[in-house]
Amino acid sequence: MIKPTIGVKKRLLFFLFFFTAGIVSLMFRVGYVQVYEGPNLQTRAKEQQTRDRLIAPQRGAIVDRNGMPLAQSATVATIGVIHSQIKDPDLVIKILSEKLVLDEEKVKVKVNRRVALERIQSRVDKKLADEIRALNLSGVTIDEDVKRYYPYSNLAAQVIGFVGKDNQGIIGLEAKYDEYLKGAYGKIVTETDVRGIELKDSAEKRIEPIPGNHLVTSLDIIIQQYAEQALDKALEAKSAKRGAIIMMDPQSGEIYAMANKPDYDLNQPFQINNPQLETIWDTLSVEEKYKALNQMWRNFSINDTYEPGSTFKIITSAAGLEEKLVSLQDQFNCPGYRIVGGRMIKCWRHPRSHGTQAFTQGVQNSCNPVFMDIAEKLGASTFYKYMKSFGFSEKTGIDVPGEAVGIMHDLKKVGPVELATMSFGQSFQITPMQLLRAGSATINGGHLITPHFGTKVINQQGNIVKEFIYKKGRKVISEQTSEMMKTILESVVSEGTGNKSYIPGYRIGGKTATSEKLPRKNGKYIASFLAFAPAENPQVIALVLIDEPQGVYYGGTVAGPVMKELFANVLPYLKVKPRYSEKEMGMKEVQELVIPDFRNQKLVEVKKQLQKANIKVDIKGSGDTILQQFPLPGEKVNPDTKIILYTQS
Repeated sequence: MIKPTIGVKKRLLFFLFFFTAGIVSLMFRVGYVQVYEGPNLQTRAKEQQTRDRLIAPQRGAIVDRNGMPLAQSATVATIGVIHSQIKDPDLVIKILSEKLVLDEEKVKVKVNRRVALERIQSRVDKKLADEIRALNLSGVTIDEDVKRYYPYSNLAAQVIGFVGKDNQGIIGLEAKYDEYLKGAYGKIVTETDVRGIELKDSAEKRIEPIPGNHLVTSLDIIIQQYAEQALDKALEAKSAKRGAIIMMDPQSGEIYAMANKPDYDLNQPFQINNPQLETIWDTLSVEEKYKALNQMWRNFSINDTYEPGSTFKIITSAAGLEEKLVSLQDQFNCPGYRIVGGRMIKCWRHPRSHGTQAFTQGVQNSCNPVFMDIAEKLGASTFYKYMKSFGFSEKTGIDVPGEAVGIMHDLKKVGPVELATMSFGQSFQITPMQLLRAGSATINGGHLITPHFGTKVINQQGNIVKEFIYKKGRKVISEQTSEMMKTILESVVSEGTGNKSYIPGYRIGGKTATSEKLPRKNGKYIASFLAFAPAENPQVIALVLIDEPQGVYYGGTVAGPVMKELFANVLPYLKVKPRYSEKEMGMKEVQELVIPDFRNQKLVEVKKQLQKANIKVDIKGSGDTILQQFPLPGEKVNPDTKIILYTQS
């Protein structure tokens, strides 16, 4: 027997060492792959052997306070192609381009694209999708999809907002409450081979989408329609640039209506509403187009600031009363101006004057010197304390995106002139919503509330998922001051500059304003009116704002009649009963009208009755039978009240 040499032994040991090391390494590698990489490789293998097609969830509806839909979703389809499964490309191209009314060359490019799944057309009507499905074209997929639509088109457009191609909220309530509305995607899983071709006799696995929840808002479609109709009429009559109306419950902050004009069609949000821009649209850059669209979508009730003018005198009055620096009987003298810091600051009545008047008369007359005197007594520091307390240096917290905040002087730079002009609403800027919130605090007992639209979220079965609770905010003035302010502001409507909004039987309070836009002396004004009713227990507060009215531009003359029309319709609708004084009972204007029952009657017959009775009416819908009506049958209303009739076929 031959003994191995030392060299052979060494080689044998090296071999055994490397063999053992290899075995150990292999064991580690197998363990690593199975334990650590296993789940990942399994997922990748599954992805290679299956194809997922997403199923869009039904987006939740947005409804008004009475459950009427403001935004809904309809079932549609998405048409797509799987390149590896197409047997007759020419036939697929021909049929899809014809049925979907698409350019044949563009369809051809998509069909020939070597990808797992190529989308041809989204949001296809279900009936048309069913026609294509019946043709059984190999390689053509027809998947469920949803389409968002807005039954009232442009109603409350800047408030509701709209969704993008993926049904995600972009602006307005659609964006703010997207997490509740959107739901969760489902999917269809099919088994395929390595080439992506669906295996024969393989069953599809379907994971159902989860529908979104519904958002219940404080908006009231009827009140919103009243607001938009009144605003449209006022803008047309005065050839104004734009306008806004906000109506809110001053006790809770729930917003009944927010109208901004001009508006746009929510079902076609990328179609510009400016005829002049439309003629040059194709020549604009992408940046210019989006700038124009963003301006159209803009909710200037909360996004833009302006000088409030005389409506701000409400705040100056409340501050003076709260600090006990003025009483209702205090006397003021108006020579038509005040000399402040060596500068003449005129009363709006200059060169005429208001002469000697009590404080209440000064508010009724909207006399600038009265408020300059009060501001001087308050001093800049205290005046600013109330501006901040009333919320002008902060956002209101309203539940729609993009809210702006007031623009005020640095307190250190406020001299006698700045203080004087601020007292009657100049030299600073606020949003309309900030003003309405502060106005609410002066009449609701002194509490700062949070304006809002969302009240609760409910699921598909109608059960409450989440309720939005808004507590009353800080106390800014006392109950006593608030009561005095209600009395004073009621007298402004019954005896002062707000008399054009007077309605027999209803105690209305308010304040008018005529704001000169910057730069001064450019002949451009904003006419506005802030009002509330009933004065003894305010249930609604409203702000009417008309931007750049042509001709007569005074707030009382331009915005006053708009407010009267609003309250004449809205107060009976809210079931606020008129209470006539003895003087009013003798007036012909207060003869009440009892609303007939038009429901289930033919529209043609109802129209004859309306013409005979000389009743104002607005028809909604294109049907021939009355479905619903507001106010309801049997209610007693002012003759100015417009009846809204909803029809169906």
